[in-house]
Amino acid sequence: MSTNSPARDRRLWLLAITALIVLCDRLSKAWIVRHIPEGDAIPVIDHIFRLTHVRNPGAAFSMFVDTTRPGLTHWILTGFSLVAALVVLIILLRIGRRFTATTIALALILGGTIGNVWDRLRYGLVTDFLEVHIVHYHWPDFNLADSAIVIGGILLVLDALFSPASHDSPVAPDPKSKL
Repeated sequence: MSTNSPARDRRLWLLAITALIVLCDRLSKAWIVRHIPEGDAIPVIDHIFRLTHVRNPGAAFSMFVDTTRPGLTHWILTGFSLVAALVVLIILLRIGRRFTATTIALALILGGTIGNVWDRLRYGLVTDFLEVHIVHYHWPDFNLADSAIVIGGILLVLDALFSPASHDSPVAPDPKSKL
């Protein structure tokens, strides 16, 4: 076996991670809609964690909910999400030949973005259902797509801070890549 053989292309596996995030997000939201009436909650860990059913017309963590122009806000958020998903997809296809913290992070972010934009396009808002209380702080309700985006963002930051390769040279696409 040659030590100079090219690395196996991991883009399909990274897109599979993206698809798995979208699937889990869709299934979890469908379960919530079917089993918990809107506005109700099921306690999982008393005073800490509940499954809820909240419809969020705003952005992550209920930002922009109280806007004076909800229709415009909806389309701005939807457009931004679609552009972000396209940019992340292009980057993932360009640099996704290997599993790295960055490529896994991008797959998570892409899956989360698609999960939430799906809701915006289909229903005009996003279903949130995870509610966390930490002592006296109530974290805004969120969903699996939001979680994937946040975890992906944290991975990107950690990779930027601690990866020796990120300090040596800027990220450059594979010159053999067709994209």
